[in-house]
Amino acid sequence: MIAEIGLAALWLAAALAALQLFAGALALKQGEGAEGNEDGHFAQLVRPAAITQALLAALAFVMLLWCFAITDLSVKLVVTNSHSMKPMLYKLTGTWGNHEGSMLLWVAVMALSGGLIAWLERRLPVRTMLATLATQGFVALGFYAFLILSSNPFERLPVPAPEGQGLNPLLQDIGLALHPPTLYIGYVGLSVAFSFALGALLTRQVTPEFARVMRPWVLGAWVFLTLGITAGSYWAYYELGWGGYWFWDPVENASLMPWLAATALLHSTSVLAARDALRTWTIMLGVVAFSMSMLGTFLVRSGVLTSVHAFAVDPERGSFILVLLALYIGGALTIFALRAHSISEGKRFAVSSRESALVFNNVMLSAILGVVLLGTLYPLLTEAFDVRVSVGPPYFNPVSAIFAVPMFLVMAVGPLLRWREDKPARVQIQLIVVSSAILGVLALVAVLGDYSLLATIGLALAVGLAIAAFLPLRGRRLTRVPLATWGMVLAHFGVAISLFGMASESAFTKERLAAMVAGESVSVADWQITLDGVDPIAGPNWTAMEARISASRGSAEPVAVTPQARTFWAPFQATSESALLTRWDGQLYAVLGDSAGVDAEGMQRWQVRVWWKPFVTFIWYGGLLISLGGALAIIGRLSADLKRRKAARRGAERRNEARALAAEMKEELV
Repeated sequence: MIAEIGLAALWLAAALAALQLFAGALALKQGEGAEGNEDGHFAQLVRPAAITQALLAALAFVMLLWCFAITDLSVKLVVTNSHSMKPMLYKLTGTWGNHEGSMLLWVAVMALSGGLIAWLERRLPVRTMLATLATQGFVALGFYAFLILSSNPFERLPVPAPEGQGLNPLLQDIGLALHPPTLYIGYVGLSVAFSFALGALLTRQVTPEFARVMRPWVLGAWVFLTLGITAGSYWAYYELGWGGYWFWDPVENASLMPWLAATALLHSTSVLAARDALRTWTIMLGVVAFSMSMLGTFLVRSGVLTSVHAFAVDPERGSFILVLLALYIGGALTIFALRAHSISEGKRFAVSSRESALVFNNVMLSAILGVVLLGTLYPLLTEAFDVRVSVGPPYFNPVSAIFAVPMFLVMAVGPLLRWREDKPARVQIQLIVVSSAILGVLALVAVLGDYSLLATIGLALAVGLAIAAFLPLRGRRLTRVPLATWGMVLAHFGVAISLFGMASESAFTKERLAAMVAGESVSVADWQITLDGVDPIAGPNWTAMEARISASRGSAEPVAVTPQARTFWAPFQATSESALLTRWDGQLYAVLGDSAGVDAEGMQRWQVRVWWKPFVTFIWYGGLLISLGGALAIIGRLSADLKRRKAARRGAERRNEARALAAEMKEELV
């Protein structure tokens, strides 16, 4: 009965999405909302439809969670992705560790976002809001159709299965509890930005007020995308046992591309909100950002990619998503082509200004997006002609750096410039400080060792960016600095910290691979590694061989680390569980491999791989700082908008009181 309730809620939510779309479209066609109210017959239906749809979609997802929690083996999705012996945490995370469940999560978050807009947002002109909610209903309706017709998560089996097949062991990790949901919230936040952009385009209301309304949604999507990518990177780092944090895997790129577009959209929206410029550019980026989300969805779910975290599904589903991609993005670009000329240019600005710096960096972000997009799609295109091509770090790293290096340099300077127009001489002291730091680090690294060019440049830029991030606070009382400014400072500082971690990991990592017997020691960097023994152990749904390793550094006491080689039985799969030893200046990373036979004395040898990765944790600390900066900016912007609305209400009340008083005096004079 639980599955039937969920399916019924899904059907009703789809019907309400259709109502939301058609009621909004008819209201616009009949001119409802032109007077600034929602009194029209169709206009009155749009907000309630969006709110009720959100409740029903949330109910459907809760019902699927319930099915997984109780391991309902009559539901096909539970059977193929769960097992009665799994820990409860992984039963629940198994809900979205598959194609159908993750798409239901996507739709539920999308519906909740639309419901929140309908419930809370009152600042936009009524017609723009109607167009926005109608567009959101249109986007949601396509995904409801995809779920119900092609990917029903509540499909029953004719006969309940005796036991489930389990979840992919690589996904049975705490990282899965955070990584997919945060990414989906980010993706869906970009669908909201897409709806806002089309709503403003359709009604020709691309104004600073529209940008101020859209900005928190773009910021929220960007924060969650950042958190999702950070969590996914760390999950791949410690779970896959390869010793790296980013592999330019096509599915990793599928999440990076929307983040790049969202970063450009975020800065463009800020310019429009603050200075009424970049109107057309903002609308275009709203379309592009959601396009990248849709493209990523297609790549992951079409079966065209092979990846440790891609959903290998049948081509029919990929074709369905391809149709949605063509419908949404093709339609949006067509509307943009027809309406873009009707959007005024907005206010102009000088070459030496903060707006120009933001435009330059948006162009660089777009170029990096193009580099990643080409590198991701090119192997797929060549494979269609029976030519297999591998595109990896030798392409992505240097080609992206061509655009990333000037972007970081301008990023260091941009926040110091004034809006509209400025003179570089005004910030020459700050420029000298940042330039000296960059050149000093370049010289120091070049003298101390023979490191790669990209790593050296990365270290220098990281130090320069870290200093530049705090320069906008110079000469200001810190207690009076707006939260939004603190958010910018923290986010830019987080970029510097992440860049420093990436460059350090690339330049200074040391690795040692050895076949060891119990009692044998090897060294890596300034660490002494001793294998004390290897023992069999058992977990709730796995068995493993666990290495007992003592790691010591200098004269410090040895610390135990215990990497494992696990074997899961539901489903059967072998995995490597790395062991991490974190210190302030880096991480010791150990992996236990296969048996390497016996030595001359008959003792068992084991393959042990150990890395020392200086400052590698700064990569994820930086990601968290970037997200925290974005969260502070959201709070600051919402607080400022609230104060602005209160001031406007007080001003309106004073004007009304003045009019009333004037009317009374006039009556007395008469």
